[in-house]
Amino acid sequence: MSVTVRIPTTLRPLSGGASTVQVEGSNLAEVLRGLNSAHPGFSGRLFDAEGNLHKFVNIFVADDDVRYMQGLETKIASGQTVSIIPAVAGG
Repeated sequence: MSVTVRIPTTLRPLSGGASTVQVEGSNLAEVLRGLNSAHPGFSGRLFDAEGNLHKFVNIFVADDDVRYMQGLETKIASGQTVSIIPAVAGG
């Protein structure tokens, strides 16, 4: 199952400058493992020491936030898009 992952500008050095990459996986955990296998360094930027997504990283499958779905177990169909969006804070 090929899935498109959108890479934010701040993480593009890890993907060789690519704004999107194709990876395989049937759920979010598999997709993110595939992303890290193809482009090492993503896991350290996306996960905390316990293996949970960092609070400052938002991930969407299609247009839905995975925090309101099944988290890392969110099913992903072939052809869907996963977007990694760093949280933005301001004052």
